[in-house]
Amino acid sequence: MTDRFAGTRGAVRVGLLVLMISALGAGIGVQAAPRGGDTVVIGMEAEPPNLDPQQYSGVHSMRVIRRMFEGLTRQKDESTQVEPGLAESWTVSPDGLVYTFKVRSGIKFHDGTLLDANAVKFTFDRVLNKEHAAYKWGKWSFVVGNTAMIRSVEVVDPTTVRFTLKFPHTPFLVRLADVSTSIVSPKAVMDLKEGFPNQPVGTGAFRFESWDRGNRIVLRRSEQYWSTKGRPERLVYRFIIEPRARVTELLTGNVDLIVAVHPDAVAQIEANAKTTVHRQTGIHFWYLGLNNDRGALFDKRVRQAIAYALDKEAIARDILKGTATVAHGPVNPGTWAHEPNIKKYPHDPARAKALLSEAGFPNGLEIAFWVPESGSGMQVPVDMGTVIQAQLARAGIRAKITIIEWAAFLARLRTGEQEMFANSWLAGTEDPDVIFSFLFHSSAIPFPNRAHYRNPALDKIIEEARSTLDVRKRTELYRKAQVVVTEDVPYIYIDHDVQIVGVRRNLKGLKLHPGYDLRVNTTYHE
Repeated sequence: MTDRFAGTRGAVRVGLLVLMISALGAGIGVQAAPRGGDTVVIGMEAEPPNLDPQQYSGVHSMRVIRRMFEGLTRQKDESTQVEPGLAESWTVSPDGLVYTFKVRSGIKFHDGTLLDANAVKFTFDRVLNKEHAAYKWGKWSFVVGNTAMIRSVEVVDPTTVRFTLKFPHTPFLVRLADVSTSIVSPKAVMDLKEGFPNQPVGTGAFRFESWDRGNRIVLRRSEQYWSTKGRPERLVYRFIIEPRARVTELLTGNVDLIVAVHPDAVAQIEANAKTTVHRQTGIHFWYLGLNNDRGALFDKRVRQAIAYALDKEAIARDILKGTATVAHGPVNPGTWAHEPNIKKYPHDPARAKALLSEAGFPNGLEIAFWVPESGSGMQVPVDMGTVIQAQLARAGIRAKITIIEWAAFLARLRTGEQEMFANSWLAGTEDPDVIFSFLFHSSAIPFPNRAHYRNPALDKIIEEARSTLDVRKRTELYRKAQVVVTEDVPYIYIDHDVQIVGVRRNLKGLKLHPGYDLRVNTTYHE
C-alpha cells in the first residue's frame, strides 16, 4: 500500500469518526436494539484466529479463552498476584526444581469428563513431547516459552501431579497462570483433532456454544461450574474492526461494552447519558520492531537513528490524547524492576541524519513498514503508523507502509521477512521474565522475538535472573538488562497504554485486569 493512500486513509478514518460520533451524540437515527438482560455483548477489535489456549495469539483471543479455560494457578481479580486455580495447593522442593500440585477433586470438563492429574499431564505433554499423539495437531504459540523450563510432568496419583524443571525458574507459578497453560479436555482433543481450536472444551465458567466466522462467538454459562457461576447466561463476542463502528454500536445500545476505544471518542462516550468509560493502567508497551537480520537494520546506528527520528511526545499528545504515556523502555514505570536510568532517544532529526550518514546512508534509506489494521493491544495502529511515517521522512527515512489484517499480520511475522513493524506486548504480570525471555532471548527467535535480536551476554543475564530466588538480585539483573536493550534498540518503545473500555451505564460488575483480561463473569444489566 502506498504512502499516500495510507496517509489519506488515516486522516479520513479520524474525520469520519468525529462526524459520526457527533451525529450520534445529537440523537440522529439512534435506536437501541432490544436484547435480553441475560446476554452481555462485547465489541472486539479483531476476530480470534482460534480458541485453543495452547495456540492463542493475542489478547483478543485470550479474553474469550479465559472464560472457558482455567490453569493450575490464576491471577486475582484486578491484580497480578497469583493464587490457586485448578490446583488447590502446591509444594516446592528446596532446590526449586520440583513443584507438586494437588488438583481439585470433582471438577468436570464441559464434555462431562473428569479433570484429574492425567488431564494436566496430557495438556503439557501434547506441547512438550513431539512423539505425543496430539502434538502434530497444534501450531504452538506462547506456550512454548511458558513451558521451556519443564523437564517432565508425572502423575503421582489421580489428584497429584509433579513437575520437574530443567533449572530453577522463579516465575514458574506465574507461567502456570498464563492462558497458554490452561488445562484442556484430553477426550475433546483426541476426538476433534485439528478441529479442537474451533470447538474448545475446558472447565471454565462458560462453555463454547457457537462461532459465526467473521461475525461473532457465543459462550453459554456452565451450570456445572465448580466455583461461582457466571452471572449472565450468554456472552456474545462481536468482531468490529473499525473503531468508529465499535463506538456506533455502543452508543446505539447494540453492544454492552467495547474495547480499544479510539481516543477521539472518549469524551463523547463519557458525555452520553447511557454510556461511560472504565480505565485501568495496563502492563503494556506499543513498539516498532526492527528486524536485526534484515539489511541496514543489522547496524545499531541505523536502529538508533530511527529512534531519534521519532517524536513520541507528539504521538501521545496528538494521537493518543491522554490514553497512554510515553515509553522509554520495555518495563512499566511503577513496577518493581523498572530502571529509570536507561538510554533515551529524544526527538532529534539532525542526530538521526548524522547516524545514518555514519552508517553509510548519507542520502537516507528506504524501509518496508508493516502495520496491522487493528489487533489486540494495538490502540490506533494505522493513525500512529501514518504519523510515524511522516516523522521518519523528516530524517530521510522513507518508510513504505503496508497495512495488513491482524491474523495475516501475525502469520507474516513468523516468516522473518519483516523489516520494520508495529506491534505491542501485553506482559500480563509485573514479572519482567515474561518480557525478556520472550522478546529478547535468542531462543525465542522467530516467535515471539520477531526482531531476531541476538545478544549472548544478555541471554546470560536473562537466564540468571529467571533462576535466582533473591528478589533484590533479580531486580538488579533486570535493570541491567534494560540498559542493554535500550542501547541496542531491537525495539523502539512508543507508549504504555491505559486501557479504555466503553460501557453501557446499565452494565454492572465489570472487572478490568492489568493483563487486559475482561472479567465479565459477574456482569449483568441493572
